[in-house]
Amino acid sequence: MPEQDSYQFAENRYDTMQYRRTGRSGLMLPAISLGAWETFGGYRGEEIARECLYRAFDLGITHFDLANNYGRPPGNAETVVGKVLKDMPRDELIISSKAGYRMWPGPYGEWLSKKYIVASLDQSLKRLGLEYVDIFYAHRPDPQTPLEETMAALDLVVRQGKALYVGVSNFPGDQLEQAVQVTKQMGLTPITIHQPRYNLLDRDKEHNLFDHTVRNGIGVITFSPLAQGFLSDKYLGTNLPEDSRAAEWWGRKANEDVVTGDELSKIKRLNKIAQERGQTLAQMALAWNLRLPAVTSVLIGASKVAQIEENVAALNNLEFSEEELKAIDEIVPRTF
Repeated sequence: MPEQDSYQFAENRYDTMQYRRTGRSGLMLPAISLGAWETFGGYRGEEIARECLYRAFDLGITHFDLANNYGRPPGNAETVVGKVLKDMPRDELIISSKAGYRMWPGPYGEWLSKKYIVASLDQSLKRLGLEYVDIFYAHRPDPQTPLEETMAALDLVVRQGKALYVGVSNFPGDQLEQAVQVTKQMGLTPITIHQPRYNLLDRDKEHNLFDHTVRNGIGVITFSPLAQGFLSDKYLGTNLPEDSRAAEWWGRKANEDVVTGDELSKIKRLNKIAQERGQTLAQMALAWNLRLPAVTSVLIGASKVAQIEENVAALNNLEFSEEELKAIDEIVPRTF
């Protein structure tokens, strides 16, 4: 574990990372961002979190993504990461959080009412030890609360100085379009970024989301680009690594699915293409996400420094030939 009092961050940390503009905003994000969904404050504690966050920053990853419900118990990820952030240069970092899932009992503890959004962000800021987050998301669509109320609440936290940019996550294209129109009609803070699930095994966003983000000048940061580790070498063998997320956390049924699931043959074929490209499967999966101009950044999770280093190395080869893309489409066809 690096000693925070004496640790010197790499002076060349910005030399090799790629930074991409988030839609039509002034916000630049690293092509690879680091998230804390199931790792920090979950099955990995502060020591591992500090090692990973420090190394990520040394490699030019300036964006750390959280949510109010991340960690075990929910909220613990923000607490753990907040302790590390105290020893990092805040003004060089983009910190994001979200609200939408259940956090406390009663009718105000989840979804997207103004009451919940404002209270949740206040709690997140306390756990993180920050005065503001750079990006604050509505974490999922709310079937009951009017979009006018939700978008006004996001606008309010920006006006209060508690967030700089706002975004949505898990919104299908039509609901994103509705949210955009609400912000325009009401003169509210615009949506800067969308965070959807997108990977080689889950391609529907190509026809029901990205056209909306591009047209409206909204950036995209994809989560689960490795399908929760499925698109990585460690699950290609017959036995799961004992320290893997699937082995430690997902349970017996999920473990069996990872080893023997229907997708395994596809993954092996994809891995062969990756090897021919001189990449690991994980590296190719990240590069494939980043092939799209619509995608600003890909969001990785990591429980080891070596995983971050491997993933960042994906940036060494982001180009795909027409033959490679055709071969990939044959293995994992587009869903439209």
